[in-house]
Amino acid sequence: MADMCGIAGLMDHRRQMSRGELANVARRMADTLAHRGPDADGAWVDDSVGIGLGYRRLAIIDLSTEGNQPMVSPEGRFVIVYNGEVYNFPELRRELAASGHGFRGHSDTEVVLTAIVAWGLRAALERMVGMFAFALWDRDERRLHLVRDRLGIKPLYHGQIDGRFVFASEARALRTCPGFTGEIDRDALALYMLRNCIPAPYSIYRGIHKLPPGSILTLDDKGGEAVISPYWSLRQVAETGARHPFGGTDGEAVEALESVIDEAVRARLIADVPVGAFLSGGIDSSVVTASMTHSRAERVRTYTVGFETADYDEAEDAAAVARHLGTAHHPHTLTAAEAVAVVPKLGRLFDEPFADSSQIPTYLVAEIARRDVKVVLSGDGGDELFAGYNRHLWCERVASWAAGKPRLLLSGLARALTVLAPESWDRVLGAFELVLPARLRLSHPGDKLHKLAGVLGAGDAGAMYRALIGHWHDPTSVVIGGREPTSLASQNNSWADIPDFTRQMLYLDALTYLPDDILTKVDRATMAVGLEARVPLLDHRVVAFAWSLPTHLKIRAGVGKHILRQALYRRVPQPIFERPKRGFEVPLHQWLRGPLRDWAEDLLAPARLRDEGFFAPAPIEAMWREHLSGRRNWHHHLWDVLMFNAWLAEQKT
Repeated sequence: MADMCGIAGLMDHRRQMSRGELANVARRMADTLAHRGPDADGAWVDDSVGIGLGYRRLAIIDLSTEGNQPMVSPEGRFVIVYNGEVYNFPELRRELAASGHGFRGHSDTEVVLTAIVAWGLRAALERMVGMFAFALWDRDERRLHLVRDRLGIKPLYHGQIDGRFVFASEARALRTCPGFTGEIDRDALALYMLRNCIPAPYSIYRGIHKLPPGSILTLDDKGGEAVISPYWSLRQVAETGARHPFGGTDGEAVEALESVIDEAVRARLIADVPVGAFLSGGIDSSVVTASMTHSRAERVRTYTVGFETADYDEAEDAAAVARHLGTAHHPHTLTAAEAVAVVPKLGRLFDEPFADSSQIPTYLVAEIARRDVKVVLSGDGGDELFAGYNRHLWCERVASWAAGKPRLLLSGLARALTVLAPESWDRVLGAFELVLPARLRLSHPGDKLHKLAGVLGAGDAGAMYRALIGHWHDPTSVVIGGREPTSLASQNNSWADIPDFTRQMLYLDALTYLPDDILTKVDRATMAVGLEARVPLLDHRVVAFAWSLPTHLKIRAGVGKHILRQALYRRVPQPIFERPKRGFEVPLHQWLRGPLRDWAEDLLAPARLRDEGFFAPAPIEAMWREHLSGRRNWHHHLWDVLMFNAWLAEQKT
């Protein structure tokens, strides 16, 4: 198998750079990604066409130099720099060998190259099972192809800088290119304030883009327009699943799901280095860990972080799962002091502004796991595939109830829900928690009621969804000179043709929130410490099966992930999971009033905001003072501003 790597490169259409200059730039770009690949580096150039490719290697399988890159195909036509893992490479290798192809080493990079030679790029991609982002130079056709995996697990940026086409695993590498200006895209900044991340195809830099998942970008050596086309479509998978749903019994569906997950997990256990698992104690990570213990003889190593604040601490839940499965468990309680130490690093660790505060525990659990292992399996994707978020459970019911109701009634109800601050609602509703069944208990109900208020005032279903996922609902009121651009979530006419709003939300979550937020967080946090994270629930075969399941197999009796729970209960007792879903949250609202206050005060100072010129200071200052007073929890909104300013400060160093 190959490795997790950092890749970078450029194409100088004007042929103005010498061979040495191309090599130096390619290496310099790749060296900024050393955290992604600390084990080896390399570069390949062809000054006759003005192309330079660079890479950094994190060796996982075939630790020999035969796995090094850039790699040239045996007949010399193709050159590749490759970040990823193709898990079914042994089967592909056997098939290719049977048809007469030879191999020098044992890496899947060589198998990928040989498959492209034998079958062509698109046909090879259709047969690959894995996560990857790579650049392929075709010396015969003089074309560069950039490819990103189906679900967007691995990142890939591209754009034009000073008349040269450039690409890299992270945007930080592009800053080393000659002529880079780093102009902030204020429209993308407005979208970031709405979504707490910057969704593809946008980036924080004007003229730099993210390649969408499941796509190929093709560019010739003459400097023409790059063409982006899909080789895999989540929309097609979702629509096919809706048209041809699974027709077996509930028991048969559970059996089939367990089988396809076990197959995905087994494939991701292959490594020449130690493998562990993130175990939060939730359904998704527990399913993956249970499958690991079922699939391998040696004891599985598991890692979790908990919190000193009981409302946020899932460490005991994870420990209960670990005890039952017999894993070698490594819990860690995150203190406020550790958070304070990590937070100033976030602007550097995330190469774009990124404001999902679960980045803090994700980075710390990755750092802890890296002391023992080089690969971890993660449960990411379960919520988006099997309806794990609260919005999946009640948004369609709210939309149906609100349909036809007078707007005056709905807006009045929305105002009534916001009369009390979220923390006041938490205290009021907390008094009834002990008499409620577990499935009706919610963590932080006050925040959810305020979210509901926004939904009631939203209007149509599309606006409801955007209200649910949004932070600053009018980001242009705070971003100076910014206008919210169109995005996949805002283009209702491009949504999948599927019958119900719940599945439409699942589709949008998997298309946008999953790659732009969840997978970005996991990739940057793990790669920052040289740890490879594998996500078996996002094997495209698991995804296709999940989309074939009717909604009643995902949501039953007001509880999400029904079928995933049933599969898990075959291996872990159900009572362990009879508790409200918490998510990977942190007590950020408390930290901002306490140990992070001085740090935040500096970044939110009105004079600083005026000098930088990106944000209107007045609404931010009012929100900060209201948060400090305890009248409202504005931590999500404030974190957006703080993470941008922390990132911006890093760009100046």
